[in-house]
Amino acid sequence: MITCIKNPALIVTPDTRGRLFLRGKEANEVMSLTGHSIICEDGWIADIVPNQNLRKIKINKVIDVRDKVVLPGLVECHTHSVYEGSRASEYLLKLNGATYNEIAAAGGGIVKTVNAVRSASPAKLLNSFSGRIRKFISQGVTTLEVKSGYGLDTRSEIKMLRVIREAAKRFSVDIVPTFLGAHTIPAEYKGKRDEYIRLIVGEMLPKIRKQKLAEFCDGFCESSAFTAKEIDLIFQKASELGFRLRLHTEQFTNIGGLQTALKHQAVSVDHLEVLNKKDISALSSSDTVSVLLPAVSYFLNYDYAPARSLIDNNCIVALATDYNPGSSPVDNLGFIFSLAALKLKMTPEEIVSAYTINAAAALNRSDTAGSIETGKNADFAVMDIENYTGLPYYLSENRNVMTIKKSKIIYQKKN
Repeated sequence: MITCIKNPALIVTPDTRGRLFLRGKEANEVMSLTGHSIICEDGWIADIVPNQNLRKIKINKVIDVRDKVVLPGLVECHTHSVYEGSRASEYLLKLNGATYNEIAAAGGGIVKTVNAVRSASPAKLLNSFSGRIRKFISQGVTTLEVKSGYGLDTRSEIKMLRVIREAAKRFSVDIVPTFLGAHTIPAEYKGKRDEYIRLIVGEMLPKIRKQKLAEFCDGFCESSAFTAKEIDLIFQKASELGFRLRLHTEQFTNIGGLQTALKHQAVSVDHLEVLNKKDISALSSSDTVSVLLPAVSYFLNYDYAPARSLIDNNCIVALATDYNPGSSPVDNLGFIFSLAALKLKMTPEEIVSAYTINAAAALNRSDTAGSIETGKNADFAVMDIENYTGLPYYLSENRNVMTIKKSKIIYQKKN
């Protein structure tokens, strides 16, 4: 089946030149084509051709995107989208000065969501999760990462991951599952940390791997969560079992998480709001992706990650929502684009690269996703904007009018 994405006003893509990510100032290398259309064959990008050459090609299906800007399908590489319950009551505490760690110590935070998830049926979890997936798809997302981590016992973690797997069967976007059993110490293991670590290493990881429920193992290295030594033990076992690794780290304190992640060659390190300047050089010499989550900084009224220093020092930078009920109830990509420009001082080109090729690299998907080039998935976000440089301007309005996954329309805005 030959499908033509016909006559867009602009085709915009990171200019990868075959690279799997854009490091540092390379993230500004964005190509913008006019007068061309995209030829797709059986869900893959076959060619990008001048419009005058279309008559020479036998086309089975035309998708008319006249006057629109076509971007690669967006990659949302860090979410906690499977959950139940609300943490809205905690927001007033935040406004009155309570910190993330203080709320957690008082029994709120992640533990509150854990209780709601444990009591929820798989059907209920799937129903709420499905609505969130649709919201991301409507904004041009064609690859979506989702973590467990609100179960914190074997049964509930597996329940969450099975919900993610079922959603992956029902939706045509690529859904990437991540096991986050090391999110926090559950209430029943307070004072028995070592027992919970043994549960993760000895039971959760082997069972989840055997059932092929997760591709990545993640953890939260923080003073209120897990030490670097504990993460090291978990990552060692996860690596032995064949999981790829990611880590929440350097969000509130520096306790050795970054060094542990780099030791284990983690695919990404996420947050980095309090990253030390001396550690930037370690990231600049690695292929580990720095995933920045500015909505968390906004919602917690907290430090923003040093995006400019990371980019200027040749690091690989991606962006994501960190969508979750506690510290980033934000599923609006336009708001992330705007925060990246205003608070992280990123250029429009860097924002495009961060939400496409580099976000795909954070999920080990950049060989098939994240840019518009031959041989990759025919995944596109079709935007009603004048130019990609306007992405940060529309902070409260979804300008995506069509989402295409493997050359099929999976979302189209109603007139």
